[in-house]
Amino acid sequence: MKEIVELLIQKQETVAIMESCTGGYITHSITNIEGASSVLRFSAVTYSNEYKIKMGVLKETIDTYGVYSEEVAKEMSYQIHSFTNATYGIGVTGKMNRQDLNNKRGEENAVYFSIYDSKRDYYDTKKLLLPLESRENCKEFVRKEIESSFLSILKK
Repeated sequence: MKEIVELLIQKQETVAIMESCTGGYITHSITNIEGASSVLRFSAVTYSNEYKIKMGVLKETIDTYGVYSEEVAKEMSYQIHSFTNATYGIGVTGKMNRQDLNNKRGEENAVYFSIYDSKRDYYDTKKLLLPLESRENCKEFVRKEIESSFLSILKK
């Protein structure tokens, strides 16, 4: 994440993050880096559908595709960007080695993330199949994938 923070500072750009299954881990990883306060606009952990909706995700999108979907990850990334006017928005949703009795739809052990680039009006969205490991290891796996994708965007 050090390179991401350095590139954002250099480009005078910002990021905002809406996380669900990663529980703030992506934000935590960024705030561990010196200078993060100049690039991180805002973050929200939205475990419940209710708070995803309060942050701008359409209830209809959740109802149509399920909360664990590429479509919801895209809306999360766009809405958090829009809420904060950040250059980039990151949205993360998925099931991490547990069943969700309130949201039965969605593939087990699959996480979706989306990075919205407001300069290009572009979404980089991916589905990750998680290893059957601890939640901590799964969060780190997701972080590495997001870091790799975000670096690719920033280096364009």
